[in-house]
Amino acid sequence: MAQGNQTGVSVFILLGFPGSQSLQAVLFGMFLLIYTMNLAGNLSMITLIRIEMRLHTPMYFFLSNLSLVDVTYSSTIVPNALVNFLAERKAISFAGCATQFFFHSFSVNAEGLLLAAMAYDRFIAICKPLLYTLIMSPKVCVQLVAASYFYACVSALVHTGSLFSLSFCGPNIIDHFFCDIPPLQKLSCSDTRMDDIVHFVFVAIPALITIVVVVASYVFIILAILRIRSSEGRRKAFSTCTSHLTTVSILFGTLLFMYLRPIAIDSAFYDKVLSVFYTLVIPTLNPLIYSLRNKEVKDAFRRLIHQKIISR
Repeated sequence: MAQGNQTGVSVFILLGFPGSQSLQAVLFGMFLLIYTMNLAGNLSMITLIRIEMRLHTPMYFFLSNLSLVDVTYSSTIVPNALVNFLAERKAISFAGCATQFFFHSFSVNAEGLLLAAMAYDRFIAICKPLLYTLIMSPKVCVQLVAASYFYACVSALVHTGSLFSLSFCGPNIIDHFFCDIPPLQKLSCSDTRMDDIVHFVFVAIPALITIVVVVASYVFIILAILRIRSSEGRRKAFSTCTSHLTTVSILFGTLLFMYLRPIAIDSAFYDKVLSVFYTLVIPTLNPLIYSLRNKEVKDAFRRLIHQKIISR
């Protein structure tokens, strides 16, 4: 990172979504509303899982960590974006940009690996139900989450060190609303080929792990469900997977569209719109998906509300 400071760029300007003051006010209100829903939904999910004994299972342990990562993900980017919507000079320091990118990279990697752990949990629950409590012991669950966080941290450190060791000796205007790889590389006067390789490797590993584990798990899950004779049994078995499958589909559908979309719509504007979706909207949708499509969560929430009413 020191090399970047030596090149004279100590502050970056985040261009964000250019427009009139009225547009900035509208965007501020939209971001604030979604971010508030994000915090309310994810923190409520974490609290509910913590205080409701019936939700002290591996699946909800992973879900509470997913909610924690979602809060971290959005909180890394949105507060600074909210300030910039109202500020005349939309600046972020070199160190602040590096810090923001580190937590952004950490959250992306951790989310993917946690989704892989959740897919493995559903595979064991449906395909090996008699061994579920033995295989998915509290120790194993903690190890899976710890391994996800450890790799995410190492990957984020490598990503950040590689990106911010580049030389920044010219323009300092980032055509985005947060510090991300492509717009920062465009500002660098260094050869970014090695940096591209580093980013590709450390993005490909967790992405490949997540895709392989999720796809393999659901192949075995579907085969196991098809062997269930009763339609009611098949419905109940598949209902335990729908929330997770919906979350994975939305996240990877957005990322695939972002990287595989036609060249004709390859622009900074669409990058920003898609970034809003996967950094703010998806983390807000996750607790809604798991609460609206999950009977256990809805029942736990009703019990909690009922207890609050009685206690008054």
